[in-house]
Amino acid sequence: MATNTPLFSAVSSSARQILMLLRCIAFAKKAHVRLSSDGLRFSTEEGSVMEAFVFLDKALFSSYSFNPPVSTTAEGESLEPPAFEINLNSLLETFYIFSLSDPAANKRSGEYDAFAAHRLNRHAGVGSFANQPLGVMGVCTLSYDGEGSPLSIHMSEAGVTTTCELTTYDAEVSEAIPFDREHLALKTIMRSNFLLEAVNELSFMSPADISITASTTARSGAHLSLSGTGHLGSATVDFANDVQMETPILETFQCPARTAASFKFSLIKHAQRAMASGAKVSLRLDEDGVLSLQFLVEIETNGAGDGVAFVDFRIVPLVDGEGDGDAGADGSYSSEGTNQ
Repeated sequence: MATNTPLFSAVSSSARQILMLLRCIAFAKKAHVRLSSDGLRFSTEEGSVMEAFVFLDKALFSSYSFNPPVSTTAEGESLEPPAFEINLNSLLETFYIFSLSDPAANKRSGEYDAFAAHRLNRHAGVGSFANQPLGVMGVCTLSYDGEGSPLSIHMSEAGVTTTCELTTYDAEVSEAIPFDREHLALKTIMRSNFLLEAVNELSFMSPADISITASTTARSGAHLSLSGTGHLGSATVDFANDVQMETPILETFQCPARTAASFKFSLIKHAQRAMASGAKVSLRLDEDGVLSLQFLVEIETNGAGDGVAFVDFRIVPLVDGEGDGDAGADGSYSSEGTNQ
């Protein structure tokens, strides 16, 4: 129900950064949005096997206002933070209006990237857009009055004003994929583009599944491999640290015992945009084989934040008998823990 004071409102002069972060999780049509005094949390999922989320810290906005309801439950407990669902594709199309100033828009691939390129080409002769500095993207105001209200987006750039109202839906309650941070079988940090190059290399084999294997030995030290088998053959990408390297490929590596797990390759590919946007990635497997990919993305803030944002993915592993690809080296699709 709408009120005179919006439940949430925020102003951004860097809408392209918001667009970049949201594109990282745009493998689903709808996104779940949760509002808080610290920022907005967007999440998407594919069935019960994959979920992704990104947090838009209030430091991304030049102004941020959150006016939550003060009512409580009958037991005296505070209400859950407001949440709703929104068509993510429509939201991205709205933000792509600001892609007019981005000369790289026509170099991107994908349905909505083509939409941005079309707009860029259509306005190629408009000097006010073409000459605008790359970092200046106009002003974008977001507001949400409350349950049942649309998400209103008001944009002003180079004298052109656009207002969009996107329908919101009741948020469906779904259980998060459990991930045990306290009991990890593997944790490693590397540059994000290393992982992207490995996934691109495996893509040529068109594998159905991808296997992740890691171990630590006295002879070879840290070792991580990604492998896949498809109709065109098989391929393996190995990551290993050389003791003579000044900057190790695997910046952090913790693997108490040999571990392996397999996943649908199509799910891993959903994270490619995050791999391309991120500076580093933290790759973790818990003892049940659930994969966590946390990407550190460097952003510009208004001086109130750390200049970074995080995009997280969780993926459920395949178990024996699932998938069309080959099993790992141990003949199993589930995680293992065999001491070296």
